[in-house]
Amino acid sequence: MNLRNLERALLTLGLTLCAIYLGVLAYREIGSRMAIRSFEAVASSSPGIQTPPAGIPVGIIQPDYSLWSAKRIGAYRDSLMRQFAPAVAILRIPKLGVEVAVFDGTDELVLNRGVGRIIGSTRVGETGNIGIAGHRDGFFRVLKDIAVGDLMTLSAPSATTTYSVDQIEIVTPDDVTVLGPRTGPSVTLVTCYPFYHSGDAPQRFIVHGIESKEQQNR
Repeated sequence: MNLRNLERALLTLGLTLCAIYLGVLAYREIGSRMAIRSFEAVASSSPGIQTPPAGIPVGIIQPDYSLWSAKRIGAYRDSLMRQFAPAVAILRIPKLGVEVAVFDGTDELVLNRGVGRIIGSTRVGETGNIGIAGHRDGFFRVLKDIAVGDLMTLSAPSATTTYSVDQIEIVTPDDVTVLGPRTGPSVTLVTCYPFYHSGDAPQRFIVHGIESKEQQNR
């Protein structure tokens, strides 16, 4: 192979590698939206789904990394290259700008990608207390700013339910009573606490939401 042919071969190889690299970047950028988009495609085709309440954003947004740790940002981006089962719901907290896919289970990969329904708690779409866990240095770090009265929505294929935050508490990691039955359909968000603690967090930050009266009256 003469020098000119070698140069052409190297140029072709370089262009191919650049194309592959750009393709990976593009996949990462849209990967976080895929779970939400595929979920909402199923939801929109399901009969009887309720339209989210007025003022609740339904668009797909990129995560706001401003409060995230560098470690969590890296883990989230790496998770976008993995295959996941479809999301079971979309959790939204309008005041905090949260829109995140809810998956079944709380293994590390799930919690790097989104938030997870705690196995053993009520399933999404059933009546009871739905437990949802998330990382304190990722999607759930914004919970430090949540307050009683704030609204949350949980969109499942069959319906969108609105909850109002009625209690916030800090408990020990072994206190599973927070996931017990409440007076009505409810959701309980769980994350580690303190939010900026270095190492294993010694407590859990719990946000309870009860189905809003407006939702019950529909």
